[in-house]
Amino acid sequence: MFERYTEKARRIIFFARYESSQFGSPYIETEHLLLGLLREDKALTHRFLKNTQPERIRQQIEAATTKREKVSTSVDLPLSNENRRVLAYAAEEADRLSNRYIGPEHLLLGLLREEKSFAAQLLNEHGVRLSAVREQLGKQPHEPGLTAAPSQGQTLRPLSNVELTQLAREGQLRPFVGRKKELERLIHVLGRSTKNNAVLVGEPGVGKRAIVEGLAQSIVEGDVASRLAQQAIVALEMSFFRPSQGSGPVLPLEQNTIFFMDELHSLLAATPTGGAPGPSEILKPALLGGKIQCICAATPEEYRKARENHRWLDRCFRAIDVPPMNEAEAVEVLLSAKSHFEKFHSVTYTDDAIQHAVRYSSVYVKDRQLPDKALDLIDEAAAYVNARPGHLPEEVIEVRKRMKFIVKRLEDAIVNHEFAKARFYSDEELKERENLRVLLKKHNLDETTGNPVTREDVEEVLARWTGIPVSTIRAGQDAGPEAPEK
Repeated sequence: MFERYTEKARRIIFFARYESSQFGSPYIETEHLLLGLLREDKALTHRFLKNTQPERIRQQIEAATTKREKVSTSVDLPLSNENRRVLAYAAEEADRLSNRYIGPEHLLLGLLREEKSFAAQLLNEHGVRLSAVREQLGKQPHEPGLTAAPSQGQTLRPLSNVELTQLAREGQLRPFVGRKKELERLIHVLGRSTKNNAVLVGEPGVGKRAIVEGLAQSIVEGDVASRLAQQAIVALEMSFFRPSQGSGPVLPLEQNTIFFMDELHSLLAATPTGGAPGPSEILKPALLGGKIQCICAATPEEYRKARENHRWLDRCFRAIDVPPMNEAEAVEVLLSAKSHFEKFHSVTYTDDAIQHAVRYSSVYVKDRQLPDKALDLIDEAAAYVNARPGHLPEEVIEVRKRMKFIVKRLEDAIVNHEFAKARFYSDEELKERENLRVLLKKHNLDETTGNPVTREDVEEVLARWTGIPVSTIRAGQDAGPEAPEK
């Protein structure tokens, strides 16, 4: 039945089944499908529910639903008649848009077409209208891989990318600190009518990608000019430009999208394969013609070589210098990032560890730049602490291991469309999460705190990196620039 559905659309239906079981419903209703959509495709729902938090819709559904005993997730619940019509409408909408596959956007259209359903009423109440969604989707296809018509001898293939604006909406990016001047400059360049592509020029580790992530967060927070407010920031990998079987590289020509391409020099220097045009031959006409907008990154030397070999870059790019951070600025970045590392590693950092991570990496690690080398140092220091015997009770460690194993199996089951297995592993995860909660309470711990990462731990890791004895590092901690170098 679901052969034509995209992976994301199948996951939405799986989560609709799960929501239905949690509400104790004998059927999968339209409101359960809407909850699955809100959970799985945050970019799509944010696009059409700009002024509504998904949690608000959940609260409305819970308030209007009769409370029943939960149904076991092993029970294969049927679709309601309304939802069957929704799926039929979704297929029709995919055909209307000339889309080969049925994706989340088509399920949204299907829900809106089932006008008397609870889901449609909720969507209408929050300002989502069928005609408006159709119009926007007709202008900008949401399904990955739908691009402008290919040139002769080329075929379309799905995009392999990371949408940074979606990660920002989901809170998966580290807080953006510092680099306000460079971010403002980037926003100004992107807002120009000509030469509105930017290349961030700086040594490895200075935070070029962090500036692009900061732009994505500014867009999500509405802290940009109206022209950029609806843009998506998509990071493309080099592998995207490698030709698929029987075709040349495929260039996405998508509206309201700014592409971030790292390693500009490597990209332009890539050798054409099998007679197909190389990346530079693909990019040049698109950039000069204003068909795409890009942010690139390069070291000063890479950018110098790129300009020498590709004179046309000056006609469409503006360079933005990204100098290394000083120690005070790097400390700010680490302080903003430490909660991310604390949550990931289940540790806490002392203020002394943060300060000395910046100081030590500045003095002893000469082949890299701040803040990246200091971030790596505190990251590895936490891993070092967690690897020490006895840092946590053994029973807590075992439960966390089981949870990681179960979550991996759950993800694999969903990817392989084995929904019975997925329901089983979902139940197992909930059981282990409850076990973990009890154990953490027993040992007076919680999920976000753990053993402290101290200055001494940072020193131990730095000694392993550089080969400099810990005693020497400690003796020279106040020696400033004259301290021993790597």
